[in-house]
Amino acid sequence: MPPAFTAEEKARITRLLLETGEKLFTSQGLRKTSLEELMTPTGVAKSSFYVFFDSKEALYLELMLRQSGDVKRRVIDGALLSTDDTREGLRRFLHATLDELSANPLWRRLMTHPEEMQAVARKLDPQRIAAMADNPATALGEFLTARTARGDLIAAEPAVLVGVLQCVLLVPMFAERLGDPSLRPKILDLLIDIVATGLAPDQR
Repeated sequence: MPPAFTAEEKARITRLLLETGEKLFTSQGLRKTSLEELMTPTGVAKSSFYVFFDSKEALYLELMLRQSGDVKRRVIDGALLSTDDTREGLRRFLHATLDELSANPLWRRLMTHPEEMQAVARKLDPQRIAAMADNPATALGEFLTARTARGDLIAAEPAVLVGVLQCVLLVPMFAERLGDPSLRPKILDLLIDIVATGLAPDQR
């Protein structure tokens, strides 16, 4: 039986698990991170992990939930929805998301390893997943569906449109292959303009 913990001990251990989880999930991913690695900084037995979280996936989701509101405010509310012009909204969204991925290692990990979020979704109960209903990915999907229905976007499935936007967001991973570093911002700006114009060609 895992030992009983005081409220103060629980708060301390939870904080350490969140800090350690963010570092390890970001650097080596969900699958390669072991319970032993997560629990070592806490100074308590590995078996005690389940007093705090049902699984590694639950810890991963908690980290995402703690950040998703702020991320959504920056990339969705402050960028995508900051104008009624669909094309300009897409431009702003891509620039804001690239800034977010540059500054936020955990979200960058999710963008480059989407299978990890899929693993989290498979392992957790639907009620817990529902807590992520107000996250950036959901909001983006709703935007694309609504703007396609409105006629602002080309006729394509939302998942296909998301995939196109993800392609742009993956470009910085290969930035060293783009030649002269001084040209990279111009290349990315032009790519964003081309994609936004291609997805929303008929702006009146």
